[in-house]
Amino acid sequence: MERIYGKPIITQADMHKRIRELGNRISEDYTGKALTLVGVLKGAFAFYADLARAIDLPLTVDFLVVSSYGAKAKTSGRVKIISDLTTDIKRRDVLLVEDIVDSGMTLSFLKKKLMARHPESLKVCALLDKPERRKAGVVLDYVGFSIPNKYVVGYGLDYQDKYRNLPYIAVLDKVSE
Repeated sequence: MERIYGKPIITQADMHKRIRELGNRISEDYTGKALTLVGVLKGAFAFYADLARAIDLPLTVDFLVVSSYGAKAKTSGRVKIISDLTTDIKRRDVLLVEDIVDSGMTLSFLKKKLMARHPESLKVCALLDKPERRKAGVVLDYVGFSIPNKYVVGYGLDYQDKYRNLPYIAVLDKVSE
């Protein structure tokens, strides 16, 4: 398979700068609180790791693995949890860390599931926001970048489970198989 993607729309340097800013703001907002970062895998792994290092507070970490795409470029519309949290989030301040929020369906599903576990608070931090695609009314508390309605890869985001390792975000222009 040949993959053709365009120039970066967000460079590695721009991401690191913005992640430092988010880390500083989150550190201020959660001072004195019992913060648990919950990463949504696989896509958020790079952002999650950099964000965790940018937060200057003691925190705990955990992960969820969810799927709504499978091997396709278009969401199936059905979300399923493949791997659940390993820690109890009851009475903890939880920050859900997403790579990208487009339709908001996955985020809406996850927020309902997590709120049923009675955290002290639940907020969302997304590296990328694609508001043009929003179908569910979800609130993003921290956003790295708003992007146009284009399919993007890199920095954890994939196409058919490839190109997560690109150090920047690029628009996927063409796929030939």
